[in-house]
Amino acid sequence: MVEDYLGEIFRLRQDERRHVDERRHSGRSFTDRRRASRRRRTLRGLLFGMFAMSLPSQVSRPHVGVGTTEAFVSTSEDFRPLPAAIAYNDVIAEAAHLYKLDPNLIRAIIRAESAFNPFAVSRAGAQGLMQLMPAVAEELNVLDPFDPRQNIFGGARYLRSLLDRNDGNLDLAVASYNAGPGAVDRYNGIPPYRETRNYVNKVNRFLKNAKASEGD
Repeated sequence: MVEDYLGEIFRLRQDERRHVDERRHSGRSFTDRRRASRRRRTLRGLLFGMFAMSLPSQVSRPHVGVGTTEAFVSTSEDFRPLPAAIAYNDVIAEAAHLYKLDPNLIRAIIRAESAFNPFAVSRAGAQGLMQLMPAVAEELNVLDPFDPRQNIFGGARYLRSLLDRNDGNLDLAVASYNAGPGAVDRYNGIPPYRETRNYVNKVNRFLKNAKASEGD
């Protein structure tokens, strides 16, 4: 009798726990589910990047010295290393056409932001080629910021909105990309931040070099 009684109490407690767990899961908000899903996608992207970088190269790659920002991506069928600066040209061209941007501008932003590293993560949490902050990526419907195509299209769309916001002023749009549109509005121009001013100069230098190369 005692064993039956204790067994019944145990079963009742198990049922109560199961009921509480079901209520807890059923009460979970849609926002929480999206956040958890986004975390899983981000983790998958990071794990994929770590796995990809750990694979042995099919051919020997040229030595890259300290301070060199040029990276290489294997994209061709025979696995020859392709400079990252041109690895995403097709996607950049598509995004530039869609959002009416100079492809060299998109390329300059990528070079300044991540040096063409699709798995780059900043100390502030910006992610991917065009270094999208998680909140901005969510607004732009970028589900996986480490997916080069999604990141480039999201960053191009954001850049287009910043150009429109600043009446086509390139320097203000680039400053907004770095410091945020609120800072540009607050200072009614490029904010007096050394990082932002250097960033604007760097992007302009990359653009100038790209145009010079096209003229050769």
